[in-house]
Amino acid sequence: MATFGHQLSDHYVSLIQNTLVNKDPCVGKTIHARIIKSGVHVGVNLLNNLINLYAKTGLLDDARNLFDEMPVRNASSWNTIISAYAKQGRIEYARQLFDEMPEPDSVSWTAMMVGYNQLGRFEKAIGMLIDMIYSKVMPTQYTFTIVLASCAAMKSLEIGRKLHSCVVKVGLGGYPSVANSLLNMYAKSGDMLIAERVFDRMKLKSLSSWNTMISMHMQCKRFDLALAQFEQMTDRDIVTWNSMISGYNQHGLDVKALDMFSNMLKSPNLKPDKYTLASVLSACANLNDLKSGKQIHGHIVRTQFDLSGAVGNALISMYSKFGCVKIAQKIVQQNQISNLNIIAFTSILDGYIKQGDMNPARKIFDSLKNRDVVVWTAMIVGYMQNGVNNEAINLFRSMIKEGPEPNSYTLAAMLSVSSSLASLEHGKQIHARAIKSECALSVSVSNALINMYAKSGNINNAKRVFDVISCLKDTVSWTSMVISLAQHGHGKESLQLFEQMLSFDIKPDHITYVGVISACTHMGLVKEGVAYFNLMQEKHGIEPTPSHYACMVDLYGRAGKLQEAYDVIQTMPIEPDVIAWGSLLASSLVHKNMDFAKIAAEELLLVEPDNSGAYSALANVYSACGNWEDAANVRKLMKVKQVKKDQGFSWVQIRNQVHVFGAEDRVHPERDEIYQNMAELWKEIKKLGYVPKTEAVLHDLDEEVKEQILMHHSEKLAIVFALMKTPKNSTLRIMKNLRVCKDCHSAIKFISKFVGREIIVRDATRFHHFRNGACSCRDYW
Repeated sequence: MATFGHQLSDHYVSLIQNTLVNKDPCVGKTIHARIIKSGVHVGVNLLNNLINLYAKTGLLDDARNLFDEMPVRNASSWNTIISAYAKQGRIEYARQLFDEMPEPDSVSWTAMMVGYNQLGRFEKAIGMLIDMIYSKVMPTQYTFTIVLASCAAMKSLEIGRKLHSCVVKVGLGGYPSVANSLLNMYAKSGDMLIAERVFDRMKLKSLSSWNTMISMHMQCKRFDLALAQFEQMTDRDIVTWNSMISGYNQHGLDVKALDMFSNMLKSPNLKPDKYTLASVLSACANLNDLKSGKQIHGHIVRTQFDLSGAVGNALISMYSKFGCVKIAQKIVQQNQISNLNIIAFTSILDGYIKQGDMNPARKIFDSLKNRDVVVWTAMIVGYMQNGVNNEAINLFRSMIKEGPEPNSYTLAAMLSVSSSLASLEHGKQIHARAIKSECALSVSVSNALINMYAKSGNINNAKRVFDVISCLKDTVSWTSMVISLAQHGHGKESLQLFEQMLSFDIKPDHITYVGVISACTHMGLVKEGVAYFNLMQEKHGIEPTPSHYACMVDLYGRAGKLQEAYDVIQTMPIEPDVIAWGSLLASSLVHKNMDFAKIAAEELLLVEPDNSGAYSALANVYSACGNWEDAANVRKLMKVKQVKKDQGFSWVQIRNQVHVFGAEDRVHPERDEIYQNMAELWKEIKKLGYVPKTEAVLHDLDEEVKEQILMHHSEKLAIVFALMKTPKNSTLRIMKNLRVCKDCHSAIKFISKFVGREIIVRDATRFHHFRNGACSCRDYW
């Protein structure tokens, strides 16, 4: 009977081991039930096999229950359950059992190392080996294979060398798996010389050994060596070909990547896998080779390749880069892809941004599963770049409620949105969140904060942020502050900061010099501006861009040196652009020089025939000189050519609501009260000495009508409304899309004196801080 019982027990052990092939948990439970019903003696071996069956079919809790109920356990019992917990990532349970095990053996220790390695806790895996040696348990080849893999993942050459010494001491270096692990460790840790020695000394080189060497040579850009070893191989697998193809692709040798792919297809026993196809699709995108890309797409369709992973993402990225976003979206919809990676998503998003259509991108975003912070940020940045700032704000609010924690890039993007809207309150809220999440000191957020505060009119807070980041300042930080100070009328401080920047050996870039020359422009420092223009080229080797030449034209033009400004344009080594001619035209208007105004306007219209500013400026010059007939002819020409003048408007934010005003505004719901308050304020500032500059109205009208028009300019209406709706002594912040006119500038100085409040006006070129009857620009703008 005893023999029969042993035979039956062996039968069930064999049955369990055969069942493991299918990994069906239901079959396992059925076998367990039959064992109980049969009344067979359930020994340690049979129970160990049952535990293993439950663990490998996903019923780990049942396996643990069986283990806990075992009257007798051996090392295999402990190792089976410990290994099961470790492999499923439940490392704390595994560690608890390991610590309870009477005498852990090499299998137990190695199982723990496997668990730590799989979770990316590589230092723990290496630490287990040290403890294992101290416990006088001899490591096996499998132990070293796992620990060396952990060391390779950490790219820790120092630890790897010590492990190599240990391998030699215990005599395990001859095992192919250990030798391959050593080779992999040295290759990934960057010690090519030792990796080559290990490879040369290997008695048995496996396919994996050759592949490791090829991959190492490719990563180190030793393409000739990689190709030489590739050609020496008598047997190649898909990994070999992928190492060559992806290596070429990752280092910009996309033509060679496609050639290698073509050669691979000639091999009858090999089929491209997801890594192959992803690499060659990337190569097609980089080469702008749509034809080859479509051929590869055809191959994918013919072979019915799964598009849910890397291949689908690569295909979507490729078509998006070619501007074929409709095809990319069709692939997403037809294959019900909901796991787009960030590269594919941002590629298709970029395609829609360029087309100015964010709705399809939003639909794809909404369909994605497991949206991480990068995807959320990409969508927010997409809205920001497309000027849909309100949607960016709404999406950010949704992210706060239901998405991942915003990172520094998200916060920097939202601060850019606040800058665009000049929304100081919104920007302050983002600043507070950045401080709580400890992102405020990151370079990207700090620079965005400087920009936000400066563009929202709060230059003092911009200075505070700049001072706080101290050693973290980069060229962008210094440049932002230099430009901001100049725009806010602190020209001298701007130039002093630039000189300090140079003294700290921080190299300025081309944008820095735009800010520096602009600072000189707004202070009338012509000689200094010319000196900095020369310094930029002679000391820092920066070739002037169209922006720099436009700054020089502006520098001379604002100072009334129109001939010098024109000479700059004439001697430019590059074709003058709209900004250069526009600067000359604006200066000609200020100084009422009809000759240069005509030249600038005609040239501007050649570059940009529908530029309404050129027509308007020319008409205004004629009007300013009293040449009403020519002014009328220019305006008639605008009508004939259907060129519409850019309408000036101003806006102010009150309690998170933006109020927009046009000249002679008739749509605001509180229009009558605004006009009444404006009339009363008009009388008061006249008493203080304000005289309306009716010559600013460039139409042949009566003086009384001209004064009425001036009274209802958009910035004046916005100021009156803000005075009505904000607390006394608070600062008013007004934005205008065009340059503030001379009359408004004069009137606002008197308004600031009468109401005793600071009024900050941001126009198209700079900030004006009006305090007690004076402006920060010193009437030079």
